[in-house]
Amino acid sequence: MSGEAKTLSRFRKNIKRNWKETTMANIIDDETIEYVGILAKLALSEEEKEQAKKDMSDMLDYIDMLGELDTSNVEPMSHAFPVFNVFREDVVTNGDGSEETLANAPEQKNGAFKVPKTV
Repeated sequence: MSGEAKTLSRFRKNIKRNWKETTMANIIDDETIEYVGILAKLALSEEEKEQAKKDMSDMLDYIDMLGELDTSNVEPMSHAFPVFNVFREDVVTNGDGSEETLANAPEQKNGAFKVPKTV
């Protein structure tokens, strides 16, 4: 088993084992950063790993804060703004515009487009 595969396997086992007592903020550790780097196929330096760890922890802390909001009086919605389709009135007209169409043709013969012969 390669080093990447071992890291992925170990990470999955740890998450499954510790999931109930884990909050989002404390999920981010060196192993998590390594796992995400493998999934994204990124070769991160130690400095980049530390920065990624801090950034991901900050994001998850913010998500935890959003989870604490009282949304009991907020009506569920699929879009932030109402979305309506605007349809034009369906009007039936005579579609015989052959004279108008042929007027744009460089050449015509017997009410049809005249084109060069192709073989």
